[in-house]
Amino acid sequence: MDSTVELPMKMARPGSWLRIKSWLTPLIVPLLLLLGWHAGVKVSGTQLIPLPKEVGLMLYDFAFGGIYDDAFSETLPLHLWKSVTRVYGGFFAAALVGIPLGLLIGRIKLIRDLLDPTLQLLRPVPVTAWLPLSMIFFGIGPNAAIFLVFLGAFYPIVFNTIFGVKAVDNRLFEAALMLGCSGSSLFRQVVLPAAIPSILNGLRLGHGFAWILIVVGEMTGVPEGLGAVIMDGRMLSRTDLVIAGMVVIGIVGYATDRVLVAINNRLLKWSPQHHV
Repeated sequence: MDSTVELPMKMARPGSWLRIKSWLTPLIVPLLLLLGWHAGVKVSGTQLIPLPKEVGLMLYDFAFGGIYDDAFSETLPLHLWKSVTRVYGGFFAAALVGIPLGLLIGRIKLIRDLLDPTLQLLRPVPVTAWLPLSMIFFGIGPNAAIFLVFLGAFYPIVFNTIFGVKAVDNRLFEAALMLGCSGSSLFRQVVLPAAIPSILNGLRLGHGFAWILIVVGEMTGVPEGLGAVIMDGRMLSRTDLVIAGMVVIGIVGYATDRVLVAINNRLLKWSPQHHV
């Protein structure tokens, strides 16, 4: 009787350990970085870089207040909301323009010949180079930030969409034509499904660039936003505030990327090799 009870318990232990390991493994490198950061500041004796504990206090005060009671205390929800609206304003605009444009360029040779050289010419231009022009076009405010985020997200989306369309196997077209599929239905039933993995990959890359470029976008003189907080921290020599803003962007960017991964895996559940 005892052996029959103990056997399932023993069999359950490896599974439980694997679940714990799956949670602990991603934390190893961040913990090592924190330890190295703490040790580096202590050994060097520098006053320019705060200890991790000091950044933690700044994050708490930034979110809840009660420690420093300065202009940044308890303002995280406001700044985060402003940045989120700009990031996703630019990102969704880039997706709405980039995906249809990529589908057309990838499928229709005339449009590809007309537009691809211009896109290839503009793609190497750094988004930061557009900063002065964005302020001229849109003035000082959130629209300039949204435009810069749009530019950063647009190119990965459009070029991955083009690649996905051009990579469709010709045998799929032949099989579809033999089954009587042609015209718009051919595009809808063959091209779009085959290009979805590349489109989703482009969306994920564009989403990452959108969060990267929000700091540049909020250098255009906007008063609120995580990028504006980082710029204020730099001007005030508040390194703890700068790092706190960076940490928030990293955490929010990672969390929203996990949402995109979940959507990717959901849409591509028929294709295990494309799961992330």
